[in-house]
Formats: sequence, C-alpha cells, structure tokens
Amino acid sequence: MGDLWSGLTQAFWLVVTLDKELVEISWRSLRITLSALVLASAIAMPLAAFLAVRRFRARRAFIAVMNALMGLPPVVVGLVVYVLLSRSGPFGVLGLLFTPTAMIIAQIIIIVPLIASIAHQSLRDLWQEYHDLLISMNVTQWQKMKTLLWDARRALLTAALAGFGRAIGEVGAIMIVGGNIDHATRVLTTAIALETGKGNFALALSLGFVLIALAVAVNLAIHWLGRTEREGRW
Repeated sequence: MGDLWSGLTQAFWLVVTLDKELVEISWRSLRITLSALVLASAIAMPLAAFLAVRRFRARRAFIAVMNALMGLPPVVVGLVVYVLLSRSGPFGVLGLLFTPTAMIIAQIIIIVPLIASIAHQSLRDLWQEYHDLLISMNVTQWQKMKTLLWDARRALLTAALAGFGRAIGEVGAIMIVGGNIDHATRVLTTAIALETGKGNFALALSLGFVLIALAVAVNLAIHWLGRTEREGRW
C-alpha cells in the first residue's frame, strides 16, 4: 500500500511540475494525433457527404464495408503499414518507417472509417430534410455536399472528436510502425507500456493521468456538442 501511495504521489508531482519528459511525450502524442485527425477528417467527411447525396449501384455495399471497417483491428493496420513502408515494401524508398509520419498514416487508416460512418449517419438524416429543396434549386453535386457539410458542422465535429478519442488511445499499430523510439516516436500509450514494464510506475501513472484527462475532455466535449445540437433543433 505504501509503494502504491508513493507512486501516486510521485506521479501527481510530475504532472504538477510539468516534468520535461512528460511534457515532451504528451505534446508529441497531441501533435501526431491532431495531424492524423485533420487529414482523416478531410478524407472522411467529403466521402460521407458524397455517400449521402449520390446514389450508385454499389453504394449500400460500400457503406456496409465502411461500417464494418470501424472495428478494424489496429494491430492488423500496423502490420499492413509496416509491410508497405519497410525496405522490401513498395514505399520503402521513402524511409518513413519508425517515424511520426508512419504513425500518422496508421492512425488515419484506423479512424477514417469511424469518422465517415458517424458523419454519414448525420448527413443522411439531414439530406432527407434538404433533398426536395436542393433538387428544386438545381444545384450541383458539390454544392449539395457543401451545404450538408456546413449545416451539419456540429455533428461533424462530434464525429471528429470520436476519431480523436480512438486515435489518442491507440497503442498496437503505432508501436509497430513507430518503434517507440525515445525523443522521436514515443507517445503516451507506448510510453505507458514501456515504463510499466520497466517498473517506473510514477512516470507511467503520470502519463496515464494525462491520457485519462484527454479522454475525459473529449467525452465531455462530445456530450456538450450533442446536447447543443439537440437543443438547436427545437
């Protein structure tokens, strides 16, 4: 019990004093995750809008596959990205393996289906309301998509925050493609796994506190945005 209390005390002190290593790892995690989130959102949200307004033969099958990919095992994603970026892979010449860029690529693949699926549900409902109006105005496909994306911006932000929550807590894929290299690719989740294995519970707990704080902040933001969205409809 004494060791546990001592570890918690040291962990709290590391957070309060903004320990240099703790800040470095936390900032790198945020930078990588936010970069992946911006790029993933730029792919997923227009895709979701396109699927909402456009009808084509394989649309239902495409949506079903997209929804299924929400549960894509991150370790498998990491393995595929590793093979593609390794020296013997097709993109090995770029030298991206064990870099933050490789971690961003893995996170993008993981969260694009999640963001696209959540965004599509909101845009599909909104399209049912706007369908007759936009058709009567004879606007282009791109204008329809822009209108939906703008009017559903709060719901889309909720989808993006859900993607952020998934990405910030990911460990399997980024451990494989990033290598958990100190001062280069070490992030919150991989550092927690490493420091726990080393028995450095104080740093591991402090990193865990930061990760929990980020997760709670994201969940509170999603709850607040969802409530605001519901109130705005009344």
